[in-house]
Amino acid sequence: SRPLLVEVQALANPTKFSTPRRMAVGIDSNRMILLVAVLERFGGLALAECDLFLNAVGGLALREPASDLAVAAALISAVRGKPLPADAVFFGELGLLGEARPVAQSEARLREASHHGFRRAFAPRAEGLRVPRGLTLTAIEDLGDLAAELARA
Repeated sequence: SRPLLVEVQALANPTKFSTPRRMAVGIDSNRMILLVAVLERFGGLALAECDLFLNAVGGLALREPASDLAVAAALISAVRGKPLPADAVFFGELGLLGEARPVAQSEARLREASHHGFRRAFAPRAEGLRVPRGLTLTAIEDLGDLAAELARA
């Protein structure tokens, strides 16, 4: 099967209520809540006082954990008010301790991103991974790495 690239959007807005809203379209809401908790605990983000909205563009439903890194990057971007690099893709699973885990078909995902003109990829470290020419891979160990790389981007 061929990897499918999906845009993930996030919006963070300060809430006026005691319980913030968490809404996701195309992304499992339970997975969103879990990722928000991991981002707060290990990513250093203050999300408890924000309403958070996530959207998988195009009406697609993301079901695989490989989208975790993209969701985390979108949320970090939304909270900081700094857009993600337009030439970058993000993929990888996040564990409960904030660690980034490699996913299946990483090379195929990188090839597909390269074919679509992306120049940068942020993904978990994986041994022996072949990166297509013209694509720069930034290996992400954990949420701290992701947050630091996005601050530099």
